[in-house]
Amino acid sequence: MEANVYNINGEVSGKLSLPSIFETPFRIDLVRRALLAEQSTRYQPQGHYLLAGLQTTAVYVGRMGAYRSGRHMGIAIRPRQKLGGGAMGDVRRIPSAVKGRRAHPHKIEKKLIELINLKEYQKAIASAIGGSANKEVVGKIHNVKAIPIIVEDKIESIKKSKDLVNVLKKLGLEEELEKSHEPKLRKGLRRSSKRRKFRKSILIVTLNDNGISKASRNIPGVAHAKVNELNVELLAPGAMPRVIIWDEGAVKKIEEAVKELKVK
Repeated sequence: MEANVYNINGEVSGKLSLPSIFETPFRIDLVRRALLAEQSTRYQPQGHYLLAGLQTTAVYVGRMGAYRSGRHMGIAIRPRQKLGGGAMGDVRRIPSAVKGRRAHPHKIEKKLIELINLKEYQKAIASAIGGSANKEVVGKIHNVKAIPIIVEDKIESIKKSKDLVNVLKKLGLEEELEKSHEPKLRKGLRRSSKRRKFRKSILIVTLNDNGISKASRNIPGVAHAKVNELNVELLAPGAMPRVIIWDEGAVKKIEEAVKELKVK
């Protein structure tokens, strides 16, 4: 399998034989499982104060004839506050009571991280890479003419955002840039703080970083990663492959790099 190699002016400068990993069949079930396992490592354990709702004078007295039992008084036999003079106050402690404890509180010892086998994770990355080189898979979401897009190694030395935008436009990705520039307000209370979400559109993968990360970080929807820093969420956010631009060095080292990748 061969692909065209473009220069930074968008012109074909040669051809490159692609590694077999680009022919890996795309399996959305495998990619989604690896994506969830990867995202679960960022979950924050939640817990509650162990004595929440229990710091009260309320006691349960249900024995017949006991002091403060509340029998034959027309009130429910529940844990009640002990007031002065032997009187009983409001119900406390139980979940159904006002200021009572929680019925099913969060437990900090709960296992949040979803484990995945190493070979299975590496297979998912290979599947995501293969899907990004499949026109039928990527074409459902993105309008690109030819994939995969391979560019000469000079792209990793671009240091200005405007220069990188010009390169992306010459590669025929102007429509992708326009889509990612349309922010969406998040639903709910976050709208009050004007938080915006940008569509993830283009990923640039290079062997080295000689300034490309600084040029790409200010362009909405565009991300950069070195070939040994790839993960499933970068390659396929939402379990669907994104448009990926590779440089020649990254393509030559991709199979070696995938064998060393682990869930972070």
